[in-house]
Amino acid sequence: MSASELFSPLTIGDVTFSNRAWVSPMCQYSAGADGVPLNWHLIHLGQFAMGGTGLILTEATSVSPEGRLSPHDTGLWNDEQAAGWKPIVDFVHEQGTHIGVQLVHSGRKASTSTPWSGTGYIDPAEGGWSTLAPSPIAFSTLPEPHELTIPEIERITGDFVSAAQRALDCGFDVVELHAAHGYLLNQFLSPLSNQRADGYGGDFDGRTRMLREVVTAVREVWAPGRPLFVRVSATDWAEGGWDIDDTVRLSVVLKDLGVDLIDCSTGGIVRTSIPIGAGYQVPFAAQVKAGAGITTSAVGLITDATQAETIIRSGQADAVMLGRAVLRDPHWVNVAAEQLGAEPRWPNQYAAARG
Repeated sequence: MSASELFSPLTIGDVTFSNRAWVSPMCQYSAGADGVPLNWHLIHLGQFAMGGTGLILTEATSVSPEGRLSPHDTGLWNDEQAAGWKPIVDFVHEQGTHIGVQLVHSGRKASTSTPWSGTGYIDPAEGGWSTLAPSPIAFSTLPEPHELTIPEIERITGDFVSAAQRALDCGFDVVELHAAHGYLLNQFLSPLSNQRADGYGGDFDGRTRMLREVVTAVREVWAPGRPLFVRVSATDWAEGGWDIDDTVRLSVVLKDLGVDLIDCSTGGIVRTSIPIGAGYQVPFAAQVKAGAGITTSAVGLITDATQAETIIRSGQADAVMLGRAVLRDPHWVNVAAEQLGAEPRWPNQYAAARG
């Protein structure tokens, strides 16, 4: 077998991932009543574990009812939801794979319909809810959100902590805080959505305060040896918005607060033109890795085994997050291992078929 870098182990804290080809969070809009994960999630996530991936991250999982992007999103704000996640976590572990949960509050982007039934706002009278944000600035055509008070900010921070504690009780190996794609923590970071005049707005320190407080509080309850990730939008792709220099600066701060990995995505705070192409977000992961000296993952149109290998081998990122590629082929990782001359991790039940 060749010395593939993509299929070399990566140790973060007390967790060693068998390879660096990981499954990115992907919303499924298929939860049961009150955000409980169902058999859909067991099959959806379980297939990736059987496909040989080193880490699976769940879809964005809300820390409170009003934090959901849609009424059909998963949550981790109550014990019933935790009980629903436990067999999924156990099954993934039985396949020799690690699993993490991405925790989110959607802020002003919440209370919207599923993509296949439209993306409009769901009025509270129709089963939706009122939204909230750092400032009363609407996203696109969605309604103006309620401006959060400081006690409300503190309550949401507590919601992240409670969800992280439940994640620990469920046996999740990783917690990722979603501070990207225009959701609440990202809304605080960007000057395009945060125009507060108090200690949670204004300059860099003010706009990063809520994320810093959430990270600090979650790190206190999340087991010291278990990795803590933060997904960021490295740039807003918009004039006057958050940019890569801000992201590198933030990553230095988050590293000091106990964050182990920065998951580098981009965009989402406003509707804008993004130059999408193969691996288009990889350079941002490379800049964060070099500038902040922190472990990073890259995401965004990474579809080919050689492409993924080159990203890792060249030191642009420490892991790659796969989305559409593994939706198309849940065994992408094992197929890539064979293509790169590495050792695949096929389930024993498949051995005869591949002999």
